[in-house]
Amino acid sequence: MIRNRPVVAITLLWTFGYTIAYSLSGISWLSLYTTLIAAIAAVALWMLPIPGKTAVCGALVVVMAAGYYADYDGRNVSSLNPQAISQEAEAFTLEGVIADQVEVDGDKAAFTVQSADSRRERFAVSVKLLSRDEQAAAKTWQRADRVILQGTLQTPGEARNFDGFDYRRYLRFQHIHWQVSVKGAAQVQTASPDHWSWLQLLRWIDWFRSMLGDGMERLFPAAQSGFMKAMLIGLTNDIDPEQFQQFSQLGLTHIIAISGLHVAIFLACLLWTMRKLGFTRETYLITAMIAVPLYVAVTGAAPSIIRAGLMAVIGLYATYRQTLKDGLHTVLLVGLLMLLWEPYYLMNVSFQLSFLVTIGLIVGVPYANKLMPIRSRAWRDALSITIVAQIVSFPVSIYYFNQFSLLSLAANFVLVPVFSMFTMPGGTIALFVSFVWMPAGKALAWIVAQVNEWLFWVVSALSRWQLFQTIWPTPGIVWIIGYYAVWSLLVYSLLLRGGNGDSGNSAAESGPMLSAKGTQAKAGRLSANLAAKAGYCRLPLAVCMVCGMLAYAYEPDRWVQEGQVHFIDVGQGDSIFIRSPRSRSVILVDGGGTVSFHKPGNEWKQRSDPYEVGRKLLVPLLKQRGIHAIDYLIVTHQDADHIGGLQAVLEQIPVKQLLFNGTIKPNPGVETLFQTALANGVTLVKVYAGDILQVDEDTRLRFMYPLPASYTDGGIRVEKEQNTESVVFLMEMQGTRWLLTGDMEKPSETKVLELIEKDRIRGETATDKTPPLFPGTGPVDVLKVAHHGSKTSTTDAWLDAWRPQYAVISVGQYNTYGHPHPTVIARLGERGIPVLRTDADGEVQMSVKDGVIRVRTKLRSQIMKTGGNPLD
Repeated sequence: MIRNRPVVAITLLWTFGYTIAYSLSGISWLSLYTTLIAAIAAVALWMLPIPGKTAVCGALVVVMAAGYYADYDGRNVSSLNPQAISQEAEAFTLEGVIADQVEVDGDKAAFTVQSADSRRERFAVSVKLLSRDEQAAAKTWQRADRVILQGTLQTPGEARNFDGFDYRRYLRFQHIHWQVSVKGAAQVQTASPDHWSWLQLLRWIDWFRSMLGDGMERLFPAAQSGFMKAMLIGLTNDIDPEQFQQFSQLGLTHIIAISGLHVAIFLACLLWTMRKLGFTRETYLITAMIAVPLYVAVTGAAPSIIRAGLMAVIGLYATYRQTLKDGLHTVLLVGLLMLLWEPYYLMNVSFQLSFLVTIGLIVGVPYANKLMPIRSRAWRDALSITIVAQIVSFPVSIYYFNQFSLLSLAANFVLVPVFSMFTMPGGTIALFVSFVWMPAGKALAWIVAQVNEWLFWVVSALSRWQLFQTIWPTPGIVWIIGYYAVWSLLVYSLLLRGGNGDSGNSAAESGPMLSAKGTQAKAGRLSANLAAKAGYCRLPLAVCMVCGMLAYAYEPDRWVQEGQVHFIDVGQGDSIFIRSPRSRSVILVDGGGTVSFHKPGNEWKQRSDPYEVGRKLLVPLLKQRGIHAIDYLIVTHQDADHIGGLQAVLEQIPVKQLLFNGTIKPNPGVETLFQTALANGVTLVKVYAGDILQVDEDTRLRFMYPLPASYTDGGIRVEKEQNTESVVFLMEMQGTRWLLTGDMEKPSETKVLELIEKDRIRGETATDKTPPLFPGTGPVDVLKVAHHGSKTSTTDAWLDAWRPQYAVISVGQYNTYGHPHPTVIARLGERGIPVLRTDADGEVQMSVKDGVIRVRTKLRSQIMKTGGNPLD
């Protein structure tokens, strides 16, 4: 594949150089000078007739690329000095131009501003809208408008959980280093552009896209217009999040996201139409070359569409010039040009998937066709393309999305042709016809909408089959390389196995003696037979290697005998992930959640896709950690900051048992949560003081609150005040003790201590030798401080009874409740108890092995062990 293809070799080596520079950032000697010196050395060496120069020049190309990336990345810094502006950050004035399309969603407007000074620095701006009139005003702001605004300057938030989304890194790859938060549209002054710029051209494109989007809203039902806008012109703001999730679960998001498929369909329709209208070959090829860049601009110019558009233009030009073209050369040349223009494309998932799948199809489909026992060329090509695309995209898909549906192959094979051959061209034709004659456009759109309804029903039904949804932890780069290597070995073995001995010419062997040609034929048959035998030998090994790679990726820590307790940073709320060391059982305690207050008349503030802890944070984290199912979901109580994120968990991850306090809070969200659990076949279990859950030989949960069922009527009670009913339990894991307390308050603490004391006295005086219901107090290794460190709990008596070695407080950064309270912090400090806080430390991860607890935190990079100091 690489021999005699220098562009292929250079592009692969250049990409490898970028990867090294990105992975080993901070190497001081990598710079543009390094690139220049390596380039001079490579040219000089190539001109010398010495052995091994190809390998050395290849290594120099890698160095050149690494230096180029390091120089580019090193210049991506802010021109503002954080120390110099710290005093004026609360009243920061920014003057510049709006550099992208303004997104208005509910009570928030977001856009990017490019400063008007010589530095031309970009700022991410978020405006909190205070009234409906301000919302209407914000919708008039456009790209290229001059703007002066005043707000609070701050650095973007970093990832607060291990493997979590890093917004700071995300913005940095867009050359943005600062956020400006503005309160009220009155702090924003805009004016029309005073001179022409490229932003003015993009402004016109925004207007055109908006016009097309408005046309789709007039043609299609509200439930479909967002989907059609995303699929046809790349406007994704209005697509239903639940619908997008359904497509994502089936691996069909490439239908929604503009990609090479859309360019191919656009070109096919355009060329077919011009041929039917009698255009000459030269005319329709030139017209297509002009139309493709316009289509790329109108659909948003994402990396995948840029790649497809550049390839299409190069292919059209080669056809116009009647020159031979090499598909692999073309795609890698496009990739190299894009990486030279913007090295950060390499970290873009759209860029990665687009190029990997395209290269895979170019290289793999011919081999797949040879292995397909199908005579029909059309069916063989369709099946080969679908299978190869699935195999090639699989590692990148699970790396970023951590899920794969076993129905994905069938869904792509059946549904993609319908969308691509009917919905996309039909919707486009209906849109443009509507600009000429609206009734005809609506009639065509109605037909498309009916087909869409059937397609959406199929997607919705298939996405609900949890049996076919698989969850994969994020794989390592070494595994991804190994995956492609073993698949290459498998395909090679299958091709060898397909060899046969019929390739020789039997007629040449007639006669008493073999002719020279007959001898060659016999040798050829012998070679084919040997190759086939080699294929038979390699095939079982290759199959076993592929299966082994997949099994390892699905559960890489199957044999790790280590307990895990992760206090996930979900903001102002609780969520604790526990995995037992022996059985690898998964326990999730609470799921965080966002507390929202809705008042009548404020419906305009509602956002189409609001931030939801479960869907945006908790579920992705659990999937990244390879949680295929949750054995025990413990709901300590039913306040929003503890159960808000669990709705998404129940919808996307199988749950076996849900343990709760035996009460129900009169709240629509709570009712929906329990209804979803019942609909998914989750067993509901009430737990009370005295109950014991034996997870495995090393892990046991002793429930200590609420009161035992014998103290109540035994039924499910309606309880509005949930803090006093929090589930409290003591977990014993490999000899370590963990006290998890929910949002219990002082009265509950007193009752627990009284119950323990009564049980101790009963045990001492009883004659039947019955074991105690409750464990005794005494030192615990870790105390989860109740109610986010509120002063209403964690009393002196409670701390003196348990004497924890560590205390963990799950609390939101900049929360408005004043948590944790200084009184609680003082009580812990007086007893010398180290405190770990999610607002200061981010996620707190603890592991248990051989009775020793090791701790690490996301933000402060500290590692500790039980009873000791931070380790070196």
